[in-house]
Amino acid sequence: MRTIEEQGHVFEEWLTPEQIAADVQQVANSINADYKDKEPLFVVVLNGAFIFAADLLKKVNVHCEVTFIRVSSYWGMASTGKLEFLVPLQQSVRGRDVIIVEDIVDSGLTIHQLKAHMRAEQAASVTTAAMFFKPEKLEFKDAQPDYIGRRITSEFIIGYGLDLDGFARNLDAVYKVKQ
Repeated sequence: MRTIEEQGHVFEEWLTPEQIAADVQQVANSINADYKDKEPLFVVVLNGAFIFAADLLKKVNVHCEVTFIRVSSYWGMASTGKLEFLVPLQQSVRGRDVIIVEDIVDSGLTIHQLKAHMRAEQAASVTTAAMFFKPEKLEFKDAQPDYIGRRITSEFIIGYGLDLDGFARNLDAVYKVKQ
């Protein structure tokens, strides 16, 4: 099993690129079925979701648009507990079917607040697609993703867009902290 060191922590490979691709395909298949006669607006949460979103959107075959938003609720390996809008939504969601694309949902704070924001902006519907979901950490029940690549435990993971203080996003596999 491959290991890497990042910021003084040792991580071991947990998911291969092939396993990730299969999870992404499953999410795309579900979205394709649910939105076959619609034109959703994908709102990609930067920075973490950019790799998942790129892979997902290549497999989504419905007519759609894509826009980006950048928020932050993490520093290091822990949540700060508050959401900061670094790059706000630049496109109207009024009357649109919105799919928020997120890398990982744990407490659900980001999704909870983003869904409230989209509803306040009068989106027709708001759903979420997350590559990873930590159900045991969820604090906001309305933040449970509608489309999930993989349910995981509470371990901290990096790679495939997920970072540790900005580093390791570019890894093609996913790594978890080695015990």
